[in-house]
Amino acid sequence: MSSRLPIGVATIERPLIILFIYYIFIFIISCTPVNLSKQAPKNTPENTVSEKPVINKNKIGEIEKEEHKENKDNKIIDNVVLDRTIIALFAEDDDEQTTKQFLNTFELGIYNLEVKNINLQIEFFENDKELKNIIEQNLSPGQLFIGPIQSKYTKVINNYCNHNLLFFSFSSQSKLAKDCIYLFNFFPKNELSQLLLYLNEDAHVALLYPENEYGYLINSFIDEIIFESSAILVNRSSYKNDLSNVRESIKELGKYELRKYELNRQKQILSSKKDEKSKKRLKKLERFKTTSDYDFTHILIADYGLNLLQVAPLLPFYDIDPNIVQFMGTGVIDDKTFFYEPSLQGAIFPGVPETRRTNLINNYKEIYEEEFLRISTLPYDLIGLINFIYTKEYKLGDVIKLLNNPNKKFDGIDGNFYFKENMIERDLNILKINNGNSFVIN
Repeated sequence: MSSRLPIGVATIERPLIILFIYYIFIFIISCTPVNLSKQAPKNTPENTVSEKPVINKNKIGEIEKEEHKENKDNKIIDNVVLDRTIIALFAEDDDEQTTKQFLNTFELGIYNLEVKNINLQIEFFENDKELKNIIEQNLSPGQLFIGPIQSKYTKVINNYCNHNLLFFSFSSQSKLAKDCIYLFNFFPKNELSQLLLYLNEDAHVALLYPENEYGYLINSFIDEIIFESSAILVNRSSYKNDLSNVRESIKELGKYELRKYELNRQKQILSSKKDEKSKKRLKKLERFKTTSDYDFTHILIADYGLNLLQVAPLLPFYDIDPNIVQFMGTGVIDDKTFFYEPSLQGAIFPGVPETRRTNLINNYKEIYEEEFLRISTLPYDLIGLINFIYTKEYKLGDVIKLLNNPNKKFDGIDGNFYFKENMIERDLNILKINNGNSFVIN
């Protein structure tokens, strides 16, 4: 029996496994997909005239065999019934707080959404070998797995895709999304695309990014995405992850020395004049360190955490005025921590209004007496998706067709979501920070 909620939890101990938890009775009324477009008509090739080709009978035989095998495989998948026990995989070296919250959120989602007729089996493992043992003990066709969280373990599970299984991993590495592995996370490419597509043709964007994995990722995406946007990219600058050269990078990006030189030149010219208009102009310019003729109208700060709180204030310090230049961030800014930073007031970012998750946040805090992590919406939405699949009594082939159809969208806590190339994508709003809150501007 759950200590928090009136639902039963069966536990079983095994060697090398810390805990089995079975959550029973899953029935969720959320996550209903919406087909947002009609099926496009099939393309038909134009009629062509050509000479009769020489046919290699052996080759034709091989093709026929391959097609027959493919059709046979598809038929097998279509008839595979989903196992009613779903296995959730957690590593011993996962972040302890994240693991705790994910387990709590599974429990809360099952209770809130009146989940029935499914068992959730929790498995812990210490290394690759133990992970493989758990999977190999559950290789029955139609088995669904939730996890792992870490990318290093997600690499292991790809070896089992020929067993008619499905994995919903929380890995953040997009290259791992393939075959039977579907990734459930927040992906910066999706966020960056929604942000840049919001901008109009007058937008000139500068990119400021750290020399770390996240910064390099944003830098690699922006060239591809900017060509789909009406905006143009005019400049970029990077800084070391320890921030040792961040001031020089900001100066370079904003052409601080050049603008300072130009302002001093104007001051010298005006100081030599005696008319009242020149005196007033000089008095006005004395208040500034540099001119405000930036090359860019928007600046994307591709950083997060404590570093972002240190980098953002340096921009106005070196005369990149947030009242003139629009500051932007990715979805990592979607946190109350950043909403009170003075230099980020008016900054925009892609996301969904907090009101969509307010009830869940309050519900979680009331029951578990701890703050709700921003990433804990992931397991909640995943439980909703899985419940829909079982409620519809889909077979494995139906599930694969559903997940591979980007026109099928689900209403989740973090907005409408769907899958594209085995990765979750979301329909996001553009939000603006103002006095400790954010609000939708599009």
